[in-house]
Amino acid sequence: MKSYIEIKVPIRFEDSWFRQLRDLLDGVDIRWQRGYYHITMAFLDFAPDKVNMIPGLNGILDDAVAPVITFDMLDAFASGYHRQVIHLTTTEAPEEFLDMVKQIRQYFLAKGCEIQSDFKLHVTLGRVQDPRMNVRKLKDIISEVDLPTFTMELTDVEYRVFRGKTLGLWKLSN
Repeated sequence: MKSYIEIKVPIRFEDSWFRQLRDLLDGVDIRWQRGYYHITMAFLDFAPDKVNMIPGLNGILDDAVAPVITFDMLDAFASGYHRQVIHLTTTEAPEEFLDMVKQIRQYFLAKGCEIQSDFKLHVTLGRVQDPRMNVRKLKDIISEVDLPTFTMELTDVEYRVFRGKTLGLWKLSN
């Protein structure tokens, strides 16, 4: 079973910087994320069907402190043939958050899950499908966005089946 655990990031599709980004890329084939913004802490390519992950996640997340992350950068990376991901990120990730992510990923691995991708702190904003675009061009364009630096406390964590039902919800606090 493919599944993932994510922490919600409360940004809005209609924020002015996000509108500016879309305007700059008008005419480029992009599948924009329209809500449900999050940081994937672990994408499980496989999770054993008979193993209940919730008790162990409760042990990790019940004591976890809500991370406070300052988002200050738009960036892009390649994701397959002629595809790029436009994302929001930070130049300085909080160590406590990275430690929580590491603990969650180690827990899943110990339970027999398969995780092929490394953790990359990013909030996907759009997936570029346009063969005329490459990462360098994309980075040049998105560097023109007047991105305000903003700090958010992230409190909502969800574990769910890939494109399916929710398996667990947590509310982190300070």
